[in-house]
Amino acid sequence: MKPIYLVHLGLIFLCGLLATFLPEVPQAKTGGPINYGDTAWLLTASGLVLLMTPGLSFFYGGMVRKKNMISTMLQSMVALGVISVTWVAIGFSLCFGESIGGIIGNPMTYFMYRGVGMVTHPDFAPTIPFALFSLFQLKFAIITPALISGAFAERVKFSSYLIFMFLFSIFIYAPLAHMTWHPDGLLRGWGVLDFAGGTVVHISAGMAALAGSIYLGPRQEINHEAHQIPYVILGTGLLWFGWFGFNAGSSLAANETATLAFMNTNTASAVAMLTWMFLERLRGKKASALGACIGAVVGLVGITPAAGFVSVGAAILIGFISASISNFALSLKAKTDIDDTLDVFPCHGLGGIVGMILTSVFAKDVGLIYGQTTTFVNHCIALILVMLFCFVGSYALYWISNFTRPLRVSVEDETVGLDLSQHGEHI
Repeated sequence: MKPIYLVHLGLIFLCGLLATFLPEVPQAKTGGPINYGDTAWLLTASGLVLLMTPGLSFFYGGMVRKKNMISTMLQSMVALGVISVTWVAIGFSLCFGESIGGIIGNPMTYFMYRGVGMVTHPDFAPTIPFALFSLFQLKFAIITPALISGAFAERVKFSSYLIFMFLFSIFIYAPLAHMTWHPDGLLRGWGVLDFAGGTVVHISAGMAALAGSIYLGPRQEINHEAHQIPYVILGTGLLWFGWFGFNAGSSLAANETATLAFMNTNTASAVAMLTWMFLERLRGKKASALGACIGAVVGLVGITPAAGFVSVGAAILIGFISASISNFALSLKAKTDIDDTLDVFPCHGLGGIVGMILTSVFAKDVGLIYGQTTTFVNHCIALILVMLFCFVGSYALYWISNFTRPLRVSVEDETVGLDLSQHGEHI
């Protein structure tokens, strides 16, 4: 028996005791009446976004070798546990608590969900229960570190990955979410637009993935052959389906903005899928199922920050441009020594970067095509700062995680496969 795991169990039990016996605190700010149509839609959207994490599990699991499939899939699924508990304890407070300099929330604002009530909140949830708003936001926090796991699949120690996931959610995701989505957030004050997480989720995950690929180094044996393409297709379908909650749900209401986001999400993904296949044919390759799926996901990533701000015509261009740039980046990546196992940075990182820039170009009334330059300039400045923050910060967290417990598995464990060496299971 390892004493450290008794500590882990004790911490979970302590969370339960604190959440149960700390005095109840009424919600500090309350709004108007609950709109039950909006509430029904956000409950549905929250379920759809949660479904994206199992979808990602299949998407990633189908791309790796058979001996690492269970490990890779679990690295996505375990985020449902780690991040959910962290969110209740302090994660939600750090993201949406009382602002400290526009950078981070006060961790005690909603400590152990105290003050997160079943009534509306005028700043965050004017027509739905505040608790529902928190649960919807939780699903975004869950999938972000799960996305990162694809970069170092097939060579990371599971226990060390859990440490990194926790640290990332606290020190990278929470400040970025606060700065972007909190009413007093720094980036929001600059007018930075991120409708559903292009910056908060995809750029942060992409930059962390790039940092992780560099820090851990390449696999002993680099293999790009997907083991279970049907799993990739299934995962793509679940991601596409769940993304309607991701984007359309970010309207926080059952209204015309949700409909616009829904329409743009589907359109951009469809265009990106076709673009990717035609680019493969242009290079003399066959149109592959794997390429079609990757293209579709890149389109979903690219439209995410813009979904509720642009026209369907702009969504077509965003899908086309995102897929073209990511496809080109993958061809360049093959000439480098960076082993981003499942191409998280070229797809999610670059997709988010392109989406953030194009949002400032096409956003209704404030975009560059409307003769406005302020949003575009602020987006470019914010993009540079966000990329630096996420890359440098994540690299530091990899170092801390590795210092606590080595991140890289041994050569023997990597050769055997992570399914057996980390989990004692196999297919």
